[in-house]
Amino acid sequence: MRNPHPRSVISVISVICPRCGNSAPFNNGHRYSYGLEIQRFKCKKCGYRFSDPTALKTVRDNKEISQQNKLSRGLALATLENKETSAGINTTQQGLIVEYQWKMQKRQLAKTTIYNRSIWLAQLVNYGADLKNPETVETVLATEEIPAATKRNIINTYATFVKAFKLSWEKPRNKYQPKQAFDPLEEEIDLLINASGRITAAFLQVLKDTGARAGEARKIQWTDINEKNHTIDINNAEKGSNNRTVKITEKTISMLKNLPKKNGEYIFSPKCASMRQSFVNKRKELALKTQNPRLLKIHFHTFRHWRASREYEKTGDIYAVKNLLGHKSIINTDRYQHGSFSSEEYITKRPKTSIEEDNLINAGFEYVRFDQKEDCPIYRKRK
Repeated sequence: MRNPHPRSVISVISVICPRCGNSAPFNNGHRYSYGLEIQRFKCKKCGYRFSDPTALKTVRDNKEISQQNKLSRGLALATLENKETSAGINTTQQGLIVEYQWKMQKRQLAKTTIYNRSIWLAQLVNYGADLKNPETVETVLATEEIPAATKRNIINTYATFVKAFKLSWEKPRNKYQPKQAFDPLEEEIDLLINASGRITAAFLQVLKDTGARAGEARKIQWTDINEKNHTIDINNAEKGSNNRTVKITEKTISMLKNLPKKNGEYIFSPKCASMRQSFVNKRKELALKTQNPRLLKIHFHTFRHWRASREYEKTGDIYAVKNLLGHKSIINTDRYQHGSFSSEEYITKRPKTSIEEDNLINAGFEYVRFDQKEDCPIYRKRK
């Protein structure tokens, strides 16, 4: 028998099943998270097993507070250390990284960006570099066998470090050529969606329809869905992108409507680590089962590249892709345009009058976009 949790216990007087609305579930064990013992329930009517949403919100709040305080605690510990660097400053290399994290946080960089940059700086230190001495960093970059992609990340990160600490350093050249982004087949994407669990499948379907980043998709709220117009609002754009409204299919709306409302105002959990792990496990399982190693190359961000490529294939308009992805600069969009190698060929028409347009529609032509230069719409039809 499991011993009671030594810390605080959350008790719930009454709960309602998030799936069917039944108000009489029964107790079904406990779960423990961030020092809290949370009662689990099982619905008598539909058999759905769930935890109390009020308790889960308390857990999320505690986790957020813990993450916010982690950096402050690191700064406090760094000030207690007394190891001199070549610059003569009473701080350790780890203390410099913590101070750099704090500078980046004040500039409101994303937590994942700060974390990844800290990893690259820590790797420099592990190679023996002194972060306050750019000469030692250049020595490491010149002598260590570091992959070109990793070296590029280290160079770019250290460039932000020297700028933050007002050091003088000229970035060395790095011969790095990024690989062409993987462009999967639609049937491969659909295979992963259909094989995933209900929540993960809906999440992947949203990524497929919208081309949103995973971080943007998991912050979509129930109020962002417009069933009448078949649209979703992306209101938490990342990396300085624009918020936007994107068309989605009836299938996506149906999948979202069938999800349990257990994350408050959000459709998905704001923390998608478990969903990502579930996706990775299912991807590995399907790749082995179907003997298709291409599935292993599909990540959450692959859906964004796939959607952008299909939009460009459909419209031939790079600015339409830019608006879909929310980019502010067309330079960023260019990386998502991989060209189309479809075997399908089209007949293209530009009607000048409404009668011509009606005739094209009756003949099976579909609308593509409006040509601003010729001031007329563009229609196409497969040969």
